[in-house]
Amino acid sequence: MTTWKQAYIRGRGILEKAEIPDSALDAKYLLEYVTGKDSIIWILDGEKELNDQQEQFYHEVIQKRAGRYPLQYITEKQEFMGYSFYVNENVLIPRQDTECLVEEVLKYKDKISSLLDLCTGSGCIGISIEKMSEAKVTLADISKNALEVAKKNGQKLNSNVTLVESDLFENISGKFDAIVSNPPYIRSSVIPGLMDEVKKYEPMLALDGKEDGLYFYRRIIQEGKEHLNPGGMLFFEIGHDQKMEVMECMEKEGFTGVYSVQDLAGLDRVVVGKV
Repeated sequence: MTTWKQAYIRGRGILEKAEIPDSALDAKYLLEYVTGKDSIIWILDGEKELNDQQEQFYHEVIQKRAGRYPLQYITEKQEFMGYSFYVNENVLIPRQDTECLVEEVLKYKDKISSLLDLCTGSGCIGISIEKMSEAKVTLADISKNALEVAKKNGQKLNSNVTLVESDLFENISGKFDAIVSNPPYIRSSVIPGLMDEVKKYEPMLALDGKEDGLYFYRRIIQEGKEHLNPGGMLFFEIGHDQKMEVMECMEKEGFTGVYSVQDLAGLDRVVVGKV
C-alpha cells in the first residue's frame, strides 16, 4: 500500500520529469481530487494509506496530466470570480485574465438591466454577472455542447439565465443594455505554436479568430448595434495586441466613448464602447 505522502512525491516526480509547469501544485490538486480531502489533512496525516482504487486512480490522472491533458478537464472544475464552474473539453477553461472583463461590466451594473453574453462557452462571464447584479442575462453560443455546460453551470450556481443556440446574432431577438463577449481571437497561424494543453484539447471553435484574429470582432461590432438599446454598451475581451484595431473598428461603426482596460499583468485586455 502507498501512503498519501508517498503518492504525492511519486506523482510530483512524474510531472516534473514530463516538464509540466507547476508540477508540485498539480500533483497536490490531483491528490485532493482523488481523495476528496484538502491537502492540509494529508500533510498532517501523510502516513495514511490510499486504498487500491485511489492509488490506481491517482496514477491514471497523473499520467493523463503528464500527457499535457489540462488539469481543469481532469477535475472538471475551475474557479472564476469566486465561483466554481464545471468545465470539459467542449468549452474554454475560464482564465483569471477574463475576470477584469466581468469587473468592468459590473462597474455599470446600475445601468444594465439586460445583458447578452455572446460566445458564452462555460457561461462563466454571464453567470458571474447575473449572480453579482440585477441584470437579466442571456447566454448564447453556436455550440450545443458548450450550451450544455453553461446550462449545467447555471443550475449548479442557481443562476436564472436564458440560453440560446445561435451563430452570433442569428437567433437573437430583442435589444439589450449591454453585450459582452470573449470571442475567438487567436490568429489561425498562431495556433500551432500554442502550448499543447491549449491547441490539443481546448475547443478550436472557441480559439480560432481566423486569419487576423479580428473576424468575430468585426461581425459583432457591425451586427451588435441593432441589438443594443440607445446608450447600450459593448464589452470585449481582446488579445494583448488587438486594442487599436478593435477600438478603431468600433469607432468606425459609430460607437462612442471607446476605451480600453488592462489586466493585472498590465496587458491590454478589455475594450468598451457605447452606441
